[in-house]
Amino acid sequence: MTHSRTLLSITFMMFNTMKQRVITFSRNVFIPLTTVCHNRCGYCCFRTPVQDGCILQPHEIEHTLRTGAALGCTEALFTFGERPGLEPGFNAYIERIGYRDILHYCYSLCENSISAGLLPHTNAGILTFEELEYLSQVNASMGLMLETTAEIPAHRNSPGKDPAVRIEMLENAGKLKIPFTTGLLLGIGEKESDREESLMVIRDLHRRYGHIQEVIIQNFCPKENTLMAGYPTVSPDEICLCIMMAKQILPDDIAVQIPPNLADAGRLIRCGVDDLGGVSPLTIDYVNPEHPWPQIDELRALVGSTELKERLCIYPQYIRRQWYPGRLEPIINQLHQNLMDKERW
Repeated sequence: MTHSRTLLSITFMMFNTMKQRVITFSRNVFIPLTTVCHNRCGYCCFRTPVQDGCILQPHEIEHTLRTGAALGCTEALFTFGERPGLEPGFNAYIERIGYRDILHYCYSLCENSISAGLLPHTNAGILTFEELEYLSQVNASMGLMLETTAEIPAHRNSPGKDPAVRIEMLENAGKLKIPFTTGLLLGIGEKESDREESLMVIRDLHRRYGHIQEVIIQNFCPKENTLMAGYPTVSPDEICLCIMMAKQILPDDIAVQIPPNLADAGRLIRCGVDDLGGVSPLTIDYVNPEHPWPQIDELRALVGSTELKERLCIYPQYIRRQWYPGRLEPIINQLHQNLMDKERW
């Protein structure tokens, strides 16, 4: 398959002449349980050493959940560094707050999220089949960025970024029928052909299991004091080309998403974007703290004449299939009804 600038121009015009589209987003709170991580990615500023304050405390999280619910949020995005328990000294900190490891802490907080009226969505990094199954009991959806199928220098010291390991977890999520988010990280050393291969891997997994609800096309943003601080960013044309490649390769029932705080969303929407991901009225993007979220009114301005529609972290097709734990049914039904009521207003 050849993807050229001519393809970009033709497809760009095609999307601009299509009938009215709908762009979706989720209103969430972003909760980083710990920034301790066993990986050493060349572009990351999220990771910190094991030290006092490296774990977000229960009372802080409870406050965020309750405040987020009061602001109309429907999703609690739980994330943390990958395999923090492998870092010397970390488990002593988690034991101080009454948990034997980060997964049990996350499980408990997902239960608190449900009690507060928010649907949990967890991005925990690499998990075994059994760990995925465990956390799926309290999550409406889960996620793991594939990033790339290429072997790149930026991942040299990051065992969890081995493409085979990440693909295995994506497959296990399919076997467990977990509504799942994945995506590509552009500009970290991969080639255009690697992006194409990554999208085809995701496509093939979805054809087998039907569980990929959205694919994020995310651009790398250089961070100070990282190994890749001086690396160039990908151009808007490159991002647009990848979005259109995704629309061609992926099945129609997978949404193509961009983070609206990291790129020129107003321009990229016209390349075929379906979704703007989780946007928070309360918390920052802890992975890219220098890029604030646009607020809801700003999102409406970004999409222009395209309809903007709020969604839950579990997409409608998975609600219909009942791909969620039974304990979540009341909250899913209530939140879904609330969104329908908003639309009628």
